[in-house]
Amino acid sequence: MSKLYLVPTPVGNLGDMTFRAIQVLKEVDGILAEDTRTSGKLLRHFEIENSMIPFHAHNEHRMLKRVIERLQKGETLALISDAGTPGISDPGFLLVRACAENGIDVETLPGATAVIPALVNSGLPADRFCFEGFLPPKKGRNKRLMTLVDEERTMIFYESPHRIVKTLVQFAEFFGEDRQAALVREISKIHEETVRGTLEELVRRYSDNPPKGEIALIIQGNKA
Repeated sequence: MSKLYLVPTPVGNLGDMTFRAIQVLKEVDGILAEDTRTSGKLLRHFEIENSMIPFHAHNEHRMLKRVIERLQKGETLALISDAGTPGISDPGFLLVRACAENGIDVETLPGATAVIPALVNSGLPADRFCFEGFLPPKKGRNKRLMTLVDEERTMIFYESPHRIVKTLVQFAEFFGEDRQAALVREISKIHEETVRGTLEELVRRYSDNPPKGEIALIIQGNKA
């Protein structure tokens, strides 16, 4: 019976891979991979011998019809990203929507994601939060931040190392220098680190020595 599986992969430590994820990747008819080179290392590590199909941000529109046709013929396929859960700041949404429109079953396995560990480890309220992912790099960036100035929930952002200082400075301008925040990087990797403080303190800490690796920023909601 045709089905699309969304399979989370480790964001760092390979030990975070679940037994069920390995089983699904071994049994499906094919694996849609964001980067076949990165995913190839993962599959070899877990002795998964299965064919991979490139499926990423640059070809997902073109590949969509082909993938749906394979599923409609009765195949089972799995979608994986380079790290974490597909569809969270990675390809996946368009394919899941197309499956829903065509009556194809979709099953998302629970597993690795950077969002929840970063939030819980931040020490900021986790009962209500909003995930903003990556901000627009240029156009629309300030407009997005303006819409979040009065946001009362804890906010979660992803950011790249080369833009992190600029982003922290902007956050201090829009949200206030005394807003509490946490910078969480390299989750589940050797150099995992959580630094907590005000936005002003984070700007001062990283201005001359920007952090490296995968970064999540957790920002306290507006309590005014």
